[in-house]
Amino acid sequence: MTRARALRTRCLGAAGIGEVAAAGTLDAALRYLANTPYRHDVGPGATVAGAQRAVSATLLWHLRVLAGWQPATGADAIRALASGFELSNTEHHLRTLAADPRRPGSTPLHPPPYRLGALATAWTRLARTRTPSELRATLAASVWGDPGGDSPAAVATGMRVSAALRLAIAVPDAARWAAARLALLFCREVFVIGRRMPDVTVRRAARLLGPRAIAAGSYADFRQALPTTARWLLDDIDEATDLWRAEARWWDAVERDGRELLRRSHFGPQPAVGAVAVLSVDAWRTRGALELAARGGGPANWPAEVLDASR
Repeated sequence: MTRARALRTRCLGAAGIGEVAAAGTLDAALRYLANTPYRHDVGPGATVAGAQRAVSATLLWHLRVLAGWQPATGADAIRALASGFELSNTEHHLRTLAADPRRPGSTPLHPPPYRLGALATAWTRLARTRTPSELRATLAASVWGDPGGDSPAAVATGMRVSAALRLAIAVPDAARWAAARLALLFCREVFVIGRRMPDVTVRRAARLLGPRAIAAGSYADFRQALPTTARWLLDDIDEATDLWRAEARWWDAVERDGRELLRRSHFGPQPAVGAVAVLSVDAWRTRGALELAARGGGPANWPAEVLDASR
């Protein structure tokens, strides 16, 4: 518990994030980060994407350290919360597998995979796959489950739905985050992009959002049918095109809930879950601040909504 709380010192906080956003240039922002917990791999000359990935890698390292301090239940909770890193590795790997090797330059260039350590669930096996169909089969035999297809879209959506469901089950304190995040994903896929999810993924999503919401024919009906654990995210968002506001609201709620979990004094995984939440929000906002700096920056006292809107 004490160690989880100590990790709060690894955050930039609102003032530091404001300084990054106000730096005016990416190089200036990187010079600032060089004296912060995000200093690893953010030297001069880094691209925005490279610097943002370095921030994410620093977050992952902190989560690995935190998991190492936990008993089994706490480590399992952090592994569920950190599933996005394995998902990212898998997405990059699949894009490489799906590229046409007969076309010069068709193989996409990706950064090396995140080093997951004990936070991995199936990555070692996934990394050895050589075709999209083999990757799908490996997912189906793992805790991720069958994504219902081997296209990049099917795998990405299937893994995100699976991650939300597993998080809600494994970490009750994060169930509200998982349900709301899944509602946001479903809205974007169905009502913004207009893409049908594979049936197996739809059935998995229904376990968290309910069959009425999943079967809704419009965004308005979907929002109305959501359980209370997810409906709060879409309050007063009347159009699916305004979902970016829900994204910012979700991160604000995760930060608020995370700080409350950190304040709890009893033993259990709650302080660790809170630390993961606070660290993750800080990293997300820092990545957004880097984007703003690269665009010319802005006042150091810009409100959080400005950083949120830059995503």
